[in-house]
Amino acid sequence: MSIARLVVVEDDPDLRDVLRESLTREGYEVSVASDGVEGLALIRETRPALVCLDVMMPGKDGIEVCRELRADAEFRALPILMLTAKGDESDVVLGLGIGADDYMVKPARPKELVARVRALLRRGSVSSADGSAPVLEVGPMTIDEERFEVRVNGEAVQMTPTEFQILQTLAKKPGRVFRRSELLRGPSGASFSDERTVDAHVRSIRQKLGSDGELVQTVRGKGYRIMDDGS
Repeated sequence: MSIARLVVVEDDPDLRDVLRESLTREGYEVSVASDGVEGLALIRETRPALVCLDVMMPGKDGIEVCRELRADAEFRALPILMLTAKGDESDVVLGLGIGADDYMVKPARPKELVARVRALLRRGSVSSADGSAPVLEVGPMTIDEERFEVRVNGEAVQMTPTEFQILQTLAKKPGRVFRRSELLRGPSGASFSDERTVDAHVRSIRQKLGSDGELVQTVRGKGYRIMDDGS
């Protein structure tokens, strides 16, 4: 089994060292950068399996780096874990809205960091290994699980790994209402993300689906479901 290569972009040298040591102990190959410009260059050079990205950095901050990565076809499916010194919901929503997959409020606890990284790596490699059909169809939308591809009326729609998983989970059982906690569970069944992030991901999914965003419905007080043809 190959060793996953990770990139940590963090301007605080002490925290950067803690993150690198924690992830290295778990068997990952870790490269680090101290700012956004250096981080982008490192990511493009090494093509990692996942990026831990600080939000607040001098020069090019984490938000700008995330935007640039999501605008590049080569890195649209790259799992991104944002690190923020603020618990402010606006920072969280902004990061998730531009394509981050998860976030942690600093100081990041090593055990939680490792759990989040493992979960995101598993999430990014979700396939049809459970024996289900590799292509799911819901109304005008198709979800190709092997190609990691979403199309609406034949047009490709770019999704992050988390957005893809949420759509995939909903589409496998149209009509069923999923609680927020169910939509961000790893293969082990453990919830590994703050449930409030689901709302931000769903908003992003609906925006990307355009007029077909109504396929993903909110069930007040319960969660979300997907309905064929929005019925």
